[in-house]
Order: sequence, then structure tokens, then C-alpha cells
Amino acid sequence: MTTKIPDSERPWLAHYDPEVPGSLTYEHAPLFHLLDQAAEKWPSRKAIHFQNFRLSYAKLKKLTETVAANLRAQGVRPGDRVAVMLPNTPQAIITYWGILRAGAVVVMTNPLYMETEILHQFNDSGARTLIILDLLWPKVAKLQDQLPIEKYFVTNIADCLSFPLNLLYRLKARREKSIPSVPFDGKTVLPWTELTKGSGSFTYQGVDPQRDMAVLQYTGGTTGVSKGCMLSHSNLSANVQQCRALLHTLGGQQETFIGILPYFHIYGLTVCMNLATMLGAAQVPFPRYSPKDVLKAIDKIRPTIFPGAPALYISLLQQKDVGDYDLKSIKYCVSGSAPMPVEYIEQFKAMTGAEILEGFGLTEASPVTHLNPLSGKRKAGSIGLPFPDTEAWIVDMEVGSVALPPGKIGELVVRGPQVMMGYFNRPDATADTLRNGRLYTGDIATMDEEGYFYIVDRKKDLIISAGYNIYPREIDEVLHTHPKIKEAVAVGISHGTRGEVVKAFVVMEEGETMGKSEVIAFCRNKLANYKVPRLVEFRTSLPKTMVGKVLRRALRAEEEQRIKDGGQAETLED
Repeated sequence: MTTKIPDSERPWLAHYDPEVPGSLTYEHAPLFHLLDQAAEKWPSRKAIHFQNFRLSYAKLKKLTETVAANLRAQGVRPGDRVAVMLPNTPQAIITYWGILRAGAVVVMTNPLYMETEILHQFNDSGARTLIILDLLWPKVAKLQDQLPIEKYFVTNIADCLSFPLNLLYRLKARREKSIPSVPFDGKTVLPWTELTKGSGSFTYQGVDPQRDMAVLQYTGGTTGVSKGCMLSHSNLSANVQQCRALLHTLGGQQETFIGILPYFHIYGLTVCMNLATMLGAAQVPFPRYSPKDVLKAIDKIRPTIFPGAPALYISLLQQKDVGDYDLKSIKYCVSGSAPMPVEYIEQFKAMTGAEILEGFGLTEASPVTHLNPLSGKRKAGSIGLPFPDTEAWIVDMEVGSVALPPGKIGELVVRGPQVMMGYFNRPDATADTLRNGRLYTGDIATMDEEGYFYIVDRKKDLIISAGYNIYPREIDEVLHTHPKIKEAVAVGISHGTRGEVVKAFVVMEEGETMGKSEVIAFCRNKLANYKVPRLVEFRTSLPKTMVGKVLRRALRAEEEQRIKDGGQAETLED
């Protein structure tokens, strides 16, 4: 049993909104109970609004019961991992709840993944079933003999459009030949609609919320880097209960969440899907981000909650005709992934009237651990206050056991009911990250006297670009496979709208030459687009330690100094 730290060491409690308790009484139930409760309380409320497709909470619940029954009929059993490789669509929402209801484990998979990333995640997770969009089929088709997948369920965007859009979509796709041919055989490769047909109903009653995995969420992309975080039903449920407590004014009326953050990312999954469901909110999923489409949707659909990242909000502000759209329906923006410059916060607030609440999270914590208060003091640049029942310390970076006083810089360590069970099949990595129930985040931070936390740097060399987590080692490994490249290292460089962009420092083999565009093109064939370097610099050597390890931080410090000295902005290669 862990002992809570005394209130005297939790100065943040004094700065909670009066409506927010320091500790919650948690409902430990299977995660799909969020949907069951919403369907019971608000059966006729709109759950999904996608183009001309609408689905109420009562119908969504019934549909997920059918999906669970059909998954079971197709051989899926409790504890099985089921991979979902879909953009934000109604199918992603329906499938997610159906898998959980079947007692299986959801493995959310980034549709942007390239071959090596797909191979690693599917083989590491041992997923035997995959739900995938037909547009993505060519990616996995060539890998079939290398994957553990036994059954594929393939969906088309039109599967969740109503007449006449569903017909028009299919006709347009056929005319333009934009949809790849999928070899449906009725045995291994089946249409997704096989999961929604019939009147079957199933809900697995044997879930142990605190011990059973609900989601196996991967942190990165290639072998040696990417780890599966085992998030239990209780981990994820506790986190939305904490979010609900902090956002205490929500729920009195039906909210509408705009679903731009990808559901395959833990931030989007928790805030845009799980929290929205708990509140009985309507979800408006966006399969891809288009600033114009988002502005039109806000103007027309009138969403009230806009979870996002600084890059998203800034991108909308930079649209020339942004003033032509009415954005005043938005009440709150929950922002994560990177600090948002104060000037943009003020601009966005002036245009929408919305409050921007900055917070912090990581996959290992389901993900949210900190948030600025809803109505109390918010501090620019701060990630806010720890959640109820979430203890946070700044500890020394050498041993990691000495708690440091306010104002001192060290590693951020947290403990709470949302912290993962561990890494899947990685006991050593788990033991390194989880010590005595405490999660060592790898982030360098500080806490002020009032208990507000600030991220200073990252102990790990993680790059966050436009809300995406990028592990530089993945890029390093790809660059090193090029026969002309002797050495290479990827570094995150500060950028005004994206937070950071990837810059590659490259040393060529003797006598070899190549252009920047050649380096970028090589990476583009092997990495998801958001991981591809946007800047390239050729050098004769790289700074190293005595034992030959490249000093990534030294390169980053050089870049920061160059920017500080007024160096000319580099042109991004897009």
C-alpha cells in the first residue's frame, strides 16, 4: 500500500477551483460502462455527427453490442489484441467500443505508419485481428506473410455515410479509381459491415477493471523504441473521471466535441472519445485535418469543446479568411503537447471567446496528469496543477529519489490511478520507468510555490511536432541505412507554429555527395510523413562524448543560440 504525501507537500490543492475535490471516489467498472451510462441517461442524444450520418447513444450502444457478438463469432476472445488502423471516422468509434465490449484489447494503430512501423507494432502486440480502411489496404497487403493477423475487416468511408452521400462517394471513387481493390474472400479478408450485420448482442461480463488491459497503446514507431503501454479499464476510466472533475461546468447540457485530434493517439482517445462519451456529448470526427473544413464545421455545427494542440489553433488563426467564420460557439479548448505562445492564446480567445486550458500528459498515464484550472488562476507557459489523487514531485536527475523544493529543476515524477500497469512484455523497461508506483516521466520540469508545474526540457530526446511524438532514434536508424551517409542524427528545432520540426545533421561517406532534397526523399519512403526531417545540414563531423556518443543536446543548443542571435530562419522542405 502506498502512502499519500501530506497536504503540506501538495501546494496545488489550495489553487483548485472550489468545486474540485482533492480526492475522488472512483467507479471501477469496465470502460464500456461509460457508453452504457450515456445510453441510459441520454438515449436520444446525438453521439456521432459525421457528414450526413447521425447516430444516437441508444443506437450506438446497440451497434457495439452487435459488433461484439460478431467479433466473438469470428473467433475473438477476451484478452485478444485487436488492431484498429483507421482515421477519425464513425467506424473507429463503433469498433473501439465493440472490441472493449467483447472483452478484447484495442491496439490503436497510426494510419500513417510505414512498413517497418506496422511490422513492429503488430508483431510486438500479437494482434490476430485488424480493422482497417480500404485506402490503407496496400500498406498491409504486401506484409501479410510477415504479420500475425489472421482476419482483416476492411471498411470504406461510405460505410458510415447516409443516402445519397454513400452512393455518390462510391460512384466518385469508382470513376476516379481512387479506392484500391481489396481481395475479399469471405474467410480471411472480410468487409467491416460483417461486424455490424444481424441482431446479435454480446457483452463480456468477466472484465476485472483493475487488472485487465483495455488498450495497448504504443509510444513510438520502430524496434528498440516503440513500447506498448498496458492501460487497464480502470486507468482509462479514472483519467476521464479526473478530467470530468476538473471540467466541472460541463455536462449540464449536451456538448459537442470536435474530433480533430487522432483517436489513434492517447490524447485524442481519452479526451475526444472517452470523455465525450462520459458527458453524453456529440462527437464530430475529422478523418483528416483541413483548416477550411474545420472552420466551416465550427461555423455550421457549432461545437462547444475543441481539444487540440497549439499547432492546430495557430494554423486556424493563420487562415486569411478566418474572420469570415463564426467561431463563438467554442467554450473551451483543452490544449496539450507543447506550450502555446501567449500572443496566440489571446488572439484565439478574442476570436472565439473560448478559454484555452493548457495541460500535460503522456501515454504511460492514460494520458493526462496536469491541467490549468477551469475558472481559477491560469499561468501562461504552465502545464497547470496535478489532477486529483495525482501526486507529483520534482526529483534529482542523478538518483531520482531526492524530492527538490519549489523553483528547482529536476525530473517530473507522478503517481496516480491513471498510471499504466507497465510496458507489454518489457519487464526491464517497466522496472526502469515505474519505481515504487511512481512514473518517471523523463521530462525536466520545475514547480513554483503555488504548485503550478512547468516543463523545462525533455530528459529523453523526444521531439514534439504539430502534436505528434517523434523519437529521433527512429530517424537516425533510417538515415544510417543510406549507403552514402556515414553518420547522422536527428534533432528537434523550435518552430513558431509546429512547436518543433525535425532537423537532420548528416556526415557523408568520403567522396560521396547528396542534396538536402535527396535526404528528405529517402526518409519519406521509410517514415510516416510527420517524422520526415524538414531541415538538413551537412557537416564534416558531429560533436561526441569521450565514448563516441553523439551529443544531440549540443546540436540543439547550437541551433537555439543561432536563433537567439538573430540567425536567418531556415526554409522548411515540405
